[in-house]
Amino acid sequence: MAAVAEANLPVYEYSPLEVKCAVTGYGRAEKPQVQQMVSALLKLQVIPETYDASDALAIAICHAHSNRLKHAVAGRS
Repeated sequence: MAAVAEANLPVYEYSPLEVKCAVTGYGRAEKPQVQQMVSALLKLQVIPETYDASDALAIAICHAHSNRLKHAVAGRS
């Protein structure tokens, strides 16, 4: 975090509920459901082996969706 702040880069935070909603459409989804959806959304040949890997990819997907929405709303204003 210190390196990010020093480099003056933006930091984004998402709750587990937000991430699960963005990936599965259900905020109370279980980790295997998140793994399956990450694999499906990214058209992966195999499901990510660890929950850490699928969680990281799910956060990236959430950020991409969130950023796209923010840009769409900003463009209409």
